[in-house]
Amino acid sequence: METTTNKRLVETIFAALAAGDRRPFAGAMADDFSWTITGHGPWAGTWSGKDEVRRNLIAPLFDQFAGVYRSRALRIIAEGATVVVECRGDVATKSGRRYDNHYCYVIECQGGKLRALTEYMDTALAEAVLAPPA
Repeated sequence: METTTNKRLVETIFAALAAGDRRPFAGAMADDFSWTITGHGPWAGTWSGKDEVRRNLIAPLFDQFAGVYRSRALRIIAEGATVVVECRGDVATKSGRRYDNHYCYVIECQGGKLRALTEYMDTALAEAVLAPPA
């Protein structure tokens, strides 16, 4: 049951993201939600707490986009509290460059909320196209 519930939650979030609607993602974040971007360089790090994630990671990132960001899930795999999503982003930046990154998210769910997200992405693309988060 837990696996099915968590997979449905993430499927709902990504169906909305594919249409450019970020509200279900934001609404599903637990208050103590954390987001970790793996790797090295200015994009690697952990943001802890829903407010910090929104203020210091998501807001500065989306401020660089010229249009609506979309993310399309290619594959969603779930087991228990863990849901893994392979997805593709789609957006132009205000500088006119494309930021169509490829991602793998490992998401931990609990009680119908997202508790933690670990992101694997093309950090070279992020560094080449975007200003890093503060």
